[in-house]
Amino acid sequence: MANLLFIGGTGIISAAAVHRATALGHQVTVLNRGRSSSRTLPEQTELLTADVRDPDSVRSALGTREFDAVVDFVAFVPEHVQTDLDLFTGRTGQYVFISSASAYQKPPVTVPVTEETPLVNPFWQYSRDKIACEELLRGSSGINWTIIRPSHTYDRTALPTTGGWTIIDRMRRGLPVFVHGDGTSLWTLTHTDDHAVALVGLLANPAAYGEAYHITNEAPLAWNDIYLKLARAAAAEPNLVHVASETIAAIHPAWGPGLVGDKAYSMIFDNSKVRTVVPEFAPVIDFDEGARQIIDWYDADESRRVVDPEENAVIDRICAVATSVG
Repeated sequence: MANLLFIGGTGIISAAAVHRATALGHQVTVLNRGRSSSRTLPEQTELLTADVRDPDSVRSALGTREFDAVVDFVAFVPEHVQTDLDLFTGRTGQYVFISSASAYQKPPVTVPVTEETPLVNPFWQYSRDKIACEELLRGSSGINWTIIRPSHTYDRTALPTTGGWTIIDRMRRGLPVFVHGDGTSLWTLTHTDDHAVALVGLLANPAAYGEAYHITNEAPLAWNDIYLKLARAAAAEPNLVHVASETIAAIHPAWGPGLVGDKAYSMIFDNSKVRTVVPEFAPVIDFDEGARQIIDWYDADESRRVVDPEENAVIDRICAVATSVG
């Protein structure tokens, strides 16, 4: 069994990976700032408090310890990766960087997307930063690295909609909600428990050294279907209106990069590469079940069902565009 260090450990992707790794008998240490989270970790998880943005605090927390694999779930820019290289070269058998499938070419020239698809995203700085991180890592020496590119991985706490619980509240009240484009572009949602099977299978695995993998579901859904499944789980009758992604971005720029730089395009993935290394990876949680988990989690606690009045006003403005055009 492997000795693993997770930097982060309580996020959507990382918490499920901790549970999976622990269930398989690995020794798991989680290093983070010690903030509270809605996701609990197994009792046998070792918890260390340090801020990875403060390398001295990490060195103090770890001492002279070494690991079979280190996974950083909170590295977003090259400076973060360089800090990791400085910290862990010589003390880990494998360094794993969590990149993003949003880094793949937008719009994609061909589908399904494979790991050989070019990394080019002119629309989203987040994606360009991930690409720069990958380039830095590939140019490094003295450490075995692996790159993971998730694509819209979710758990019960994470609505996949543009807009949070406000969207579900509007559905339940019979108010219109927008879907970008005509709602027929295909999107891939991956449950974090499924993702964890592949991710943990790649850890401390020499076959994964020097390689990049995306880990995604292989049953894409049209965006109309995603909203309809959420509405069904919420026992609501949705009033969906369709608005161009560029129009949404113009009205509310904060939503622009994630739409124009990612969700506006059909994204279908070929997972053959990761399955050659982790043959047990076979996603089993479809979004009918995923949507039920999400709605049940929100409904279980009123404090989670936050309706944002500013978001509501933005949604009204966006939906009004569709009404005026129609």
